Amino acid sequence: MSLRRLSLLRAVILFTVIGMSLMSCIGSPISQENFEKIQTGMPLAQVQAILGPPTESSSVDVAVFSGTVSTWRAGDVTITIQFVNGKVVAKQLSKGDKALP
Repeated sequence: MSLRRLSLLRAVILFTVIGMSLMSCIGSPISQENFEKIQTGMPLAQVQAILGPPTESSSVDVAVFSGTVSTWRAGDVTITIQFVNGKVVAKQLSKGDKALP
């Protein structure tokens, strides 16, 4: 391998490592801090403004009621929020296998 190619390879590796380090500093919106911002009665749109779109979601409609359970995941953190008629009624934060209050 030529000296020029080796220098270019080192530069690419260095910039990749720096870029990955900076990305990890930005953080995920799926955090305990953002979980604590979610309040009962908050509409789904406001929750999504804080956490982003859910990783998964399931809904049920019965007569005049609609219910949705949405889950957000990042790493070992999972946030699960239950909505009735588009408003938060319950929430749970889990880290690993443990549910936190």
